[in-house]
Amino acid sequence: MADDAVDVVIFGASGFTGKYVIRELFKFCKDGSIKVALAGRSRAKLAAALEWATAPSSSPSFSLIEADVSDPGSILSMCKRTKLVLNCVGPFRLYGEPVVSACVEAGTDYLDITGEPEFMERMELRYHEAAREKGCLIVSACGYDSIPAEIGLIHHLKHWIAPCLPNSVDCFLQIISSKKFVGNTGTWESAVLGVSSASDLRKLRAQSRKSRARITVPGAPAKKPALIHWNKHLSLWSVFLPSADSSVVRRTMSTAASGAPPSIAEEEDPNLAPVAYARKLIYMPVHFGVYSGLPNIFSVLCQMWMGLWVMCLAMFAFGRKLLLRFPEFFSAGLFQKGGPNEEQVAAARFTMWFVGKGYSDSTMATASRAVQPDLQITTAVSGPEIGYITTPICLVQCALIVLSDRRSLPRGGVYTPGTVFGTTDLQQRLEQNGISFDFLSRKSI
Repeated sequence: MADDAVDVVIFGASGFTGKYVIRELFKFCKDGSIKVALAGRSRAKLAAALEWATAPSSSPSFSLIEADVSDPGSILSMCKRTKLVLNCVGPFRLYGEPVVSACVEAGTDYLDITGEPEFMERMELRYHEAAREKGCLIVSACGYDSIPAEIGLIHHLKHWIAPCLPNSVDCFLQIISSKKFVGNTGTWESAVLGVSSASDLRKLRAQSRKSRARITVPGAPAKKPALIHWNKHLSLWSVFLPSADSSVVRRTMSTAASGAPPSIAEEEDPNLAPVAYARKLIYMPVHFGVYSGLPNIFSVLCQMWMGLWVMCLAMFAFGRKLLLRFPEFFSAGLFQKGGPNEEQVAAARFTMWFVGKGYSDSTMATASRAVQPDLQITTAVSGPEIGYITTPICLVQCALIVLSDRRSLPRGGVYTPGTVFGTTDLQQRLEQNGISFDFLSRKSI
């Protein structure tokens, strides 16, 4: 790298989420041990974002880099200056690939906060082999999507101690706030564009399915709950959530089934091979689903209102224009231009319940597929507001692991967070920064 090289670049640092990522990373680099640069289209906006994020402290001497996805040369130059890029520029299906491509060309590690399955799976198909050859990690979904789901599921599976065996795990997300919960329109735009390109995602998965290991879940076929149902166990209405978490978890399970990639240290020392075996065991194959957990029927109707409008209009160019122009109306007020204010961000919290069903004795699963699960284990992950507090916490802790413990991670490739960080101390790091992992109950069913 050049003489003005840095350890990490936050790309899109002047954006709504990027400012919060600066604020979170600043907590860990005040002593100058980590050299940071901020990148984006406007140096003035980067300087303003830095001042906002580090107040009331005086602004640190972070480098400011002008870079724009419409200028590939500027992106490649940015990537060559650093060990790691944290990409906060979305929608990623529109702006993400130039950054991934430049990181692969430069041999630079890459993390982002996307929750867009099509983008993630397309990057894996196009860049995995090149990233392996270059020795760089490309890891998407390192924010709220999908660190709590991935690490939360690993935490849950640790409670299925032999001879117990899990069969299915359903995840239920509830967002609680003492003020009105509001999302940024960038997330709304990603959702609208995701629905509009659903057919492209199906075609993409047909291509990638051939190269992925088949996931075989022992025991009875999973009983899928109704799209909308009352969950007696949690005392919540549950509505199917087309979340990126389910696709990310399936990709991690597929990688584990085919043999998890060895870390750099394991490649260089065959005596460390059992570590790779432990990584494979930690992610047992299960049926996995994601649902919203809603307190009342009014909340259900609001979510149905939003879902119906998006499904009906996103497939047409004129409909997409309407959805993107009037997000507050079509989302029943959940997404607004300008996003939440500081008070709304501070007032929100989330809980993800992991309700697993399986067998008290693994021999029951192999005796007959007609034998139904007899054991239920419930765990939970909880923390602060998901988009601007939890997402920066997750991204920054993943970044610190990459910077401090690179040899314990795979040499290179396009992977999911669970594959790369599943055997690190990421859970402990998250717990130290305000995200809780709890065991709730174990009972016969």
